[in-house]
Amino acid sequence: MERCRSEHGLALSIINGDQEVDRIGRPKFGHFGLCFKFFLCIRNKFTSIDLLLILLPCSTSHLETKGSAMVSQEIDFSIIIPAHDRPDQLKAALRALTQIDYSRRCFEVIIVDDGSVTPLADVVKPFVDSLQITLLQQVNRGPAAARNVGAARARGKYLAFTDDDSAPAPCWLRALSDILSLFPDCLAGGRTVNALVGNVYSTVSQLLIDYLYSYFNTDTAKARFFTSNNIAMSRQLFLSIGGFDETFPQAAAEDREFCDRWLCHGRRMIHAPGAIVYHAHPLTMRSFFRQHWSYGRGAFHFWHLHSRRIGGGFRVEHWAFYRDLLFFAFSRVHGRWKCLVAPLLVLTQVANTLGFVREYIRRV
Repeated sequence: MERCRSEHGLALSIINGDQEVDRIGRPKFGHFGLCFKFFLCIRNKFTSIDLLLILLPCSTSHLETKGSAMVSQEIDFSIIIPAHDRPDQLKAALRALTQIDYSRRCFEVIIVDDGSVTPLADVVKPFVDSLQITLLQQVNRGPAAARNVGAARARGKYLAFTDDDSAPAPCWLRALSDILSLFPDCLAGGRTVNALVGNVYSTVSQLLIDYLYSYFNTDTAKARFFTSNNIAMSRQLFLSIGGFDETFPQAAAEDREFCDRWLCHGRRMIHAPGAIVYHAHPLTMRSFFRQHWSYGRGAFHFWHLHSRRIGGGFRVEHWAFYRDLLFFAFSRVHGRWKCLVAPLLVLTQVANTLGFVREYIRRV
């Protein structure tokens, strides 16, 4: 990869619903306004390349750039980030992307503001000179819908998904690229590391994800589950299977359902442990419980869709799954928090069960 060519210059595009606006919030003209655009070019003495871009149809996903203009073309990666009311974490994620060891000309960043109360334009604009960046805005419909909106606007041959609370390591995109270069039809999934080592709830939540990776991905070349904050795949294949299921309103099991559907289409999943993101999701006791309660609700919806797709019903893991979870966690936690691991893991399963039962009762 990394054979991309484009003119120098980067831009921020802000799209509000069906209306596209420029970097300072003015609505873009439609096709019927070409004559007025031409007048603006003459009045402002734009260069010929600026004139060419302004006369292009307004459906392009990027706008006029500082200096010379960027030519629309397919690039290697579109990095898609759903965002909702976490401006500080988003800023850290974007700062990390400026340090990515990959040609800036070969990837773009698409942020989908999923109905944030605090507008994200001021967070995104400082990065306009260092990243090809687009900000899309939608009413709150959940991260699954936000990722699909971003994918629909993407120019990349491959889509790479992460979250607004996840900061990719410099090697992240290159590690995903290495896998996809060899296996272009696979789904590549990286490794997530807890960035909040001082938060016991965040630590235990990440331990649970790490265990699920070790359980479902014993053979790294035949993986079965990745979280949606660290995956990449062909844009064409992503669209061909329908993207993320938007009936999942929260970040709970929509990634599990997508992986399951990907495998049901006969596609392959490969673990790329060198593709690292640092997850900074602070949790309290209350938000920890609510997170795993939501996971339980999502689990019910996953099994409902799974059974409709291939038949069968809900399956409870063997008791050894839960025993090994405790052993796994104890082997990775040291110091003062070791005594908290077991009760917090039990709490995750209680919350998960209650969320599952709540969703079952609601559906029945």
